Amino acid sequence: MNSHEIDYTLHGDDMQMVEIELDPQETVIAEAGAMNWMHPEIQFETKMGDGSEPNQGIFGKLLSAGKRALTGESIFMTHFTNHGSGKGAVTFSSPYPGKIVPIDLSAVGGEIICQKDAFLCAALGTRLSIAFAKKFGAGLFGGEGFILQKLEGDGMAFLHAGGTVIEKKLDNETIMVDTGCIVGFSSGVDYDIQRAGNLKSMFFGGEGLFLATLRGTGTVYLQSLPFSRLVDRIISQIPKPQNNG
Repeated sequence: MNSHEIDYTLHGDDMQMVEIELDPQETVIAEAGAMNWMHPEIQFETKMGDGSEPNQGIFGKLLSAGKRALTGESIFMTHFTNHGSGKGAVTFSSPYPGKIVPIDLSAVGGEIICQKDAFLCAALGTRLSIAFAKKFGAGLFGGEGFILQKLEGDGMAFLHAGGTVIEKKLDNETIMVDTGCIVGFSSGVDYDIQRAGNLKSMFFGGEGLFLATLRGTGTVYLQSLPFSRLVDRIISQIPKPQNNG
């Protein structure tokens, strides 16, 4: 199934929204709770699965839902369709401060692998599934977990990330990245985990015990403020309760 051809506009800076313009009978799929506002011509329906295989039987839908459950996401997705006679729009936003990353899947080889909570919305026809890290070490020490999310298709998909986002092009190159700072990478990039220096650096360096190695040729998206890092900083500033025993 070819993806629907949707138009979009990004609004804002640090708390971005993406406005999706839909022609009649065009559909965009999104995570539950991501919608901000929409035109009355847009109708939404919660479905099990991404709708990329319209003739899929109930067993296939349950299998796809089970895979999404492994990533910690809802087994249901919301489908927004323009049932009017003219153009209509629906707007989505990320759940915490950061950027929305628009990705034309046809320009990155039809596939991108991302952190399990990075997906925001995509044109109907985009297939969402799970991807396992190839090596056990990546799964055991990957920080964000060895279950990653895979997006496949030929249309637009939108990821959200914390802080500032940078797009790096690798040409048979290698970079070392804090595991939480990875938003996503194209299929030509290999993902692995390596120990962060010697024992002294690992335990006292403040950079975590392990770093991700991204190697190959393709596109990598990195974020400056992983949500887990933001949460840790907030928790560290919460006053401890006084024990007046």
